[in-house]
Amino acid sequence: MADRSGIFAGDDPFAIARSWLTEAEAVEPNDPNAIALATVDETGMPNVRMVLLKEIEAAAFVFYTNYGSAKAAEIAAAGKAAFVMHWKSLRRQIRVRGITSREEGPQADAYYASRSLQSRLGAWSSRQSAPLASRGALMAEVARMTARHGMAPTRPPFWGGIRIEPLEIEFWADGAFRLHDRFRWRRSAPGAGWDIVRLNP
Repeated sequence: MADRSGIFAGDDPFAIARSWLTEAEAVEPNDPNAIALATVDETGMPNVRMVLLKEIEAAAFVFYTNYGSAKAAEIAAAGKAAFVMHWKSLRRQIRVRGITSREEGPQADAYYASRSLQSRLGAWSSRQSAPLASRGALMAEVARMTARHGMAPTRPPFWGGIRIEPLEIEFWADGAFRLHDRFRWRRSAPGAGWDIVRLNP
C-alpha cells in the first residue's frame, strides 16, 4: 500500500475527488468543476476541450452534452475518454481515464430541468459542432425554438449525460523543487479492486 496521508488519505478515490473539488469551490475564481476532456477521432487524432463536470457519483464522473457534438461522437465510437481537472489555486490536479456510457434517464431530465430557461432553449437550438452561417442565424433558431417549446421545454432526445467509469485515477499535488506527490489508482475493470502506487514526480 502506498504511503498516503493528509490530502491523499482514504480508501475511496471518489470521496477524495469530491473533497478536493469542495476545497476548490472555495478558492477558484471561475468554474472549479471545469475539466479538459480528451477523446480521439476515427483516425486516432486526439481532441481536447473544456467542459463542466456536473457530478462525482459513487463510482463515476458525469458531464452533459449534445450527443451530436464531436466529443459525443468520438466517445460513442471509442467507448472511452480521459480528462484532467486542474486547480491553480490549490496546485493540484486529478487525471482520469475510463469507460463511457450515456445517462439518458431521470437523472439527465432532472439536471436539464435545473438549468436556466435560456440554457434549456439553447440546447434545443444549437447543432453543436456543425457549421454555422452566422450569429444571427443562431439567434433566429433560438427564437424559433422558444416559440415551439415555450417556457417549459423538455430535455431534447439528442442531449444528455456521459458517465465516465474510471480504470485509472491519478491525484497530483505540487511539491517543493518540482518534487511533486503523485498517487495512481488503477483497476482492471469497473467494480474491480484498486491497485494504488506512488509515482515519481
